[in-house]
Amino acid sequence: MISSQDITGLILAGGRGSRMGGVDKGLQPFKGQPLALHALQRLQPQVGQCMLNANRSLDTYQGFGAPVHPDVLPDYAGPLAGFLTGLSHCTTEWLLTVPCDSPCFPLDLAQRMTAAAQQASATIVLAAGPEVGRDGTLQVRPQPVFALLHRSVLPSLQAFVAAGGRKIDAWTAQHPQALCTFDAPGDNVQAFANANTLQELMALQKMPNTAD
Repeated sequence: MISSQDITGLILAGGRGSRMGGVDKGLQPFKGQPLALHALQRLQPQVGQCMLNANRSLDTYQGFGAPVHPDVLPDYAGPLAGFLTGLSHCTTEWLLTVPCDSPCFPLDLAQRMTAAAQQASATIVLAAGPEVGRDGTLQVRPQPVFALLHRSVLPSLQAFVAAGGRKIDAWTAQHPQALCTFDAPGDNVQAFANANTLQELMALQKMPNTAD
């Protein structure tokens, strides 16, 4: 069994925030506190320890009480840069990543992701969950920034990004992986809703039961 103590949680807050007008997305308010802090507090009970990946406002992030690590790659190189940073600082067997802009992710995320890893003997597990499509219908889609990574995949990720790779699925395809689907009765349909714009953030705050 994979214990929660074997997992380090990583909040990904290192993006440019381009679609939010360049603001630091992780510091935008949600339910009375910064998005990244909300995500951190939601993840902490599920794992042994947590850290944050951020590239600016480092003093503010450090005030959240968890270690803060800027990207080990330059120029805001995307989610894989966050994965690489997290794995480079991870001292446990597993790293669980969550983005700062999806503050309603499941409270049993770690438990179900590790169960999927064990069942499939996978070194990478990616989440999949319900989203409301542009046509208004509910669809289950991969959520690749919600990733459970075994620390043994670090060398391959280093080689992949050194060769210019930036796409998550192109890298994860190199490893035994599993998909952990969150679409059972009782799952929150807004669990993986994210706020790419200030308008989306405002809409997310108005949705009922978004923190359940």
